Amino acid sequence: MKSRIFLFLVLPALAAVLVGQTTSPASAPVETQAPNEKTSPQPASSGQTPSASGAPAATPPPAAAQTAAPPDNSESDEAIATFKSRVNEVHVVFTVTDRHGRYIKDLKSNDFTVRDDQLPTELHSFYNETNLPLQVGLLVDASNSVRDRFKFEQEAAIEFLNSIIRPRYDKAFVVGFDATPEVTQDFTDSTESLSNGVRMLRAGGGTAMYDALYFACRDKLLKQEQTGPVRRAIILLSDGEDNLSHVTREESIEMALRADTIVYTISTNISGMKGKGDKTLERIAEATGGRAFFPFQMRDVSDSFLSIQEELRSQYALAYKPANFTPDGRYRTIEILAQDRNLKVRAKKGYYSPKQ
Repeated sequence: MKSRIFLFLVLPALAAVLVGQTTSPASAPVETQAPNEKTSPQPASSGQTPSASGAPAATPPPAAAQTAAPPDNSESDEAIATFKSRVNEVHVVFTVTDRHGRYIKDLKSNDFTVRDDQLPTELHSFYNETNLPLQVGLLVDASNSVRDRFKFEQEAAIEFLNSIIRPRYDKAFVVGFDATPEVTQDFTDSTESLSNGVRMLRAGGGTAMYDALYFACRDKLLKQEQTGPVRRAIILLSDGEDNLSHVTREESIEMALRADTIVYTISTNISGMKGKGDKTLERIAEATGGRAFFPFQMRDVSDSFLSIQEELRSQYALAYKPANFTPDGRYRTIEILAQDRNLKVRAKKGYYSPKQ
């Protein structure tokens, strides 16, 4: 009788222990999976593998995407494929004019041929880019060499910004430069704040134009938050004479291309003859798909700003995947030709491929 009572008491406890041992491993993955879904991928040097759900949000560099061990699910494969397509796709903004310089705004994709590194490409998208948000940088040479008509150029710049910046849609910043660049107004959609920023500029000192352009592209435009497609442009007012920069002209052009920025230059040379600085301004504008203006009379400065404003609202945009693409960081050429030989296409001459 005592042995039966003993078994009756011991058997339920033993069963509870056995049930706990068999159910515990099944619940373990639930506890370890949740943290992985919320954790962003770490740099490759940390030794951790990025999770499928975290990879798109963190947008790791291409090298990290290749060295990370891919999770075994289709959702991860789609995320990686999407990331690679964005890296390999080239976007180009360009302008088309007739023989008289009038903008042509009603062309279609089959009106053009595009060559990348001299190889034909197939367009993925093509559209009139007349209404995208603008991110504009105004760079004003404040060195001694432009003192004569500095005040007039300030007022022309203010008029331009008041005309082109739409509140809650476009943004601009103002940088004055002599020996060093100085931000007198950071990114804003307030035309009043931008006007104040222009009026704060004071002439004096040497000229480090290449450094100012490099700074505006690398530290302002590339770092500005982007929630969708935008059109980036810099308006550079200078005589083009640089005597203090640490970077070269070509290095500043390279940074503008990496920031996907068109540079429009307005010469402050009033001699009536194109000098060495004017040729520099032409080189910068041409390489980035912009345009150089030479208003030898002060009243022509306002006309230059009006032309830039019209052009920014009269452009096309296309995207394509280059043939034989290699992410080696080298410079690749772009050539856009209109089927109608009477039309002139103005676009950047090339770009730097991403480097892994």
